Amino acid sequence: MNSNSSLLSIGNFDLKLNHLLIIGILSLSFSTSFLIRSQPADHGWELNEFDPFFNYRATQYIVDNGIDSYFQWNDELSWYPHGKDVSHLSQVMLHITAATTYWIFGAGGNLYDFTILFPVIFGSLTTVVVFALVRVIGGTTAGLFAALLFSISLPILIRGLIGWFKSEPLGLFFSILAIYLFLSGIKSKNPKIAIPKLIAAGIFIIFGLSAWGGDQFFIIPLGIFFLILPFLRTDHKFLIWTIPLFTLSTILTSLMFERLGTHFVMGLGGLSLIIPTIFMVFCIIIQNKSNKNSKNRNGLIFLVLILVVSSGFLILNNDSQFIPLPSHRYLNAVNPFLTTTDPLVDSVSEHATTTLSQSFFFHSVLMLFAGLGIWLILNNSNKFHFIKNDMIAFSLIFGLVGVYISSAFVRLEVFASLSVIILASLGLSLLLKEFFSNRTKNSITKLSFVIGLIILLAFPLFLPSHSNILTATDHPPTIMNGGSIFTVSTTDWIDSLEWIKNNTPEDAVIGAWWDYGYWIQTKSDRITLADNSTLIDSIIKKIATVFSSSPDEGWKILRDMEADYFLIFVAGNRLSSDSLDGQALYFLNGGGDESKKQWFMRIAEEPLPKYLYDDGISGTDYFWNETLLGKMIPFTPVIYVNQNNQQSNSYQSGLTPVYVKDIKLPIDGDGPFRLVYTSPSFDVEKGQSVIGVFIYEVNKDYVPLN
Repeated sequence: MNSNSSLLSIGNFDLKLNHLLIIGILSLSFSTSFLIRSQPADHGWELNEFDPFFNYRATQYIVDNGIDSYFQWNDELSWYPHGKDVSHLSQVMLHITAATTYWIFGAGGNLYDFTILFPVIFGSLTTVVVFALVRVIGGTTAGLFAALLFSISLPILIRGLIGWFKSEPLGLFFSILAIYLFLSGIKSKNPKIAIPKLIAAGIFIIFGLSAWGGDQFFIIPLGIFFLILPFLRTDHKFLIWTIPLFTLSTILTSLMFERLGTHFVMGLGGLSLIIPTIFMVFCIIIQNKSNKNSKNRNGLIFLVLILVVSSGFLILNNDSQFIPLPSHRYLNAVNPFLTTTDPLVDSVSEHATTTLSQSFFFHSVLMLFAGLGIWLILNNSNKFHFIKNDMIAFSLIFGLVGVYISSAFVRLEVFASLSVIILASLGLSLLLKEFFSNRTKNSITKLSFVIGLIILLAFPLFLPSHSNILTATDHPPTIMNGGSIFTVSTTDWIDSLEWIKNNTPEDAVIGAWWDYGYWIQTKSDRITLADNSTLIDSIIKKIATVFSSSPDEGWKILRDMEADYFLIFVAGNRLSSDSLDGQALYFLNGGGDESKKQWFMRIAEEPLPKYLYDDGISGTDYFWNETLLGKMIPFTPVIYVNQNNQQSNSYQSGLTPVYVKDIKLPIDGDGPFRLVYTSPSFDVEKGQSVIGVFIYEVNKDYVPLN
């Protein structure tokens, strides 16, 4: 049967075989994405990571109080005693979209469960939007490849798993939708089609930016694209009003959001659109007033002039900063060579620089097809007319910019992945067209080629067996293992947070490292000193100073901060054998506060050799005997060993400390702190992991010796 044969007629629409094929592949893409993203649910039905807990609480606030109240909300559980202006500092569209979809589709069900599923649904729906986007660029075959590849892209999957109620799934959905609407708008010659699409594109790209600040990086390739459009297309009368229409829609929509507003318009994000748009308009005017032989030359001269002036402007702004600059992480993405001396920024794992091995693991064979795609596009752009010159240019710009900015942070690998997917899909589409257009090849050869291609593309799903897409996405929600290195599921954190809720006063102030702030606020409904928004550096530094101070000094600081309780988290593993006298033995450094102490000392601006040995992680005698963190960790090193059975009673380079239980601030003590709660895994059996949460009461009756 011919693929264009009509199967069913509904009004003016004819359902054809190729339509069924498209529906089938898109359904497969959606289902594959949904199933892979849902794997962590096997370990526990919880929100994943840290930020989702605040996002859930903010969504709950809208559901309970309405959108108007949300914009007036000062969150008093956050950053005691300051609170947090939520609408000014948060991902507003994420909260509003989640609340709105819950009102429509939630059917009165549990909002917590709804937010757990939210990223899976929107992340999987994005496969369809990616299809639409790449279809505009390179045709249906390329679009279908893109949908399939998007559904198994590891960087995108791991930042959109079940429970990942964070910015990226919705931000990518909105922004990819915006890019699709923009490209299809400028591709259309009909103003009645172009106008609504371009206006909607501007609205959705700001919706995406309000949901996830990282969506600013979608604006960069658009700005570059505007600079070269006058040289790519001859329909200048169309461009001179469509591009400004999109930019105007973007700017006006941004003014609706407090967090964006004039800061975006007058910042690098807005100027990355406004300046190229102005350039494009004037470049077209210059070209139209130039003769045929000099129009491109004059346009290029004007472009060089704009680039020189803009560069000089940025250099001057670097000193005076009369234009507000984005945070360091955004600047670092634009300039990977930009360094920071802020240990707080450096301590965040998602700010780590991407390595080549990580890039290969993330993209695998797609890197090969993306390179092939670039080569085939450049060599066959005239041969295959379905890819227009401006669409070629955009795909190449987007691809190169995405790979470039992702080199700064692991978190931004989603952009590299999207870039690679677009280029690889175009390459695969051109490769198939080239292969199947060759009539010399028989059916068996063509079938073998297709099967081989499928196997090659599916390879990263299953191989290697210990490190593939399926294993990388199959891990417990963070709250089930505390974000430790152990792939276990425990209720330690959930039980601890429930204990706080049921056993502390409603107005109690809980001190802890900022990592755990959102969990305490959401699960325990208690006030915290700091949280994952890392808004007030001075408070974070005080908490770091508490860790590095003596118990008396730490007590004084926490009393000044009006803290009632202080929480620490320790991750380790009990050895399969005990000591000669029957004491349980433990390895620590499993990703809890015991593994973060080097960062605490750096943030507190303390000399590391005072607290840590030359391996940068093992605590010195001073750390264990004199600091509050050393006293609060209910373990003490007793021996140092290595894999060759070398042992020492004192630290030696290359040896790892082995610990025994040692509660130094007991509940019945009269010191500055009392250990009032230990989580269940503190008493694990041999060979099991400790996901230990320890809660200390600040002794208000304590009288320091000095």
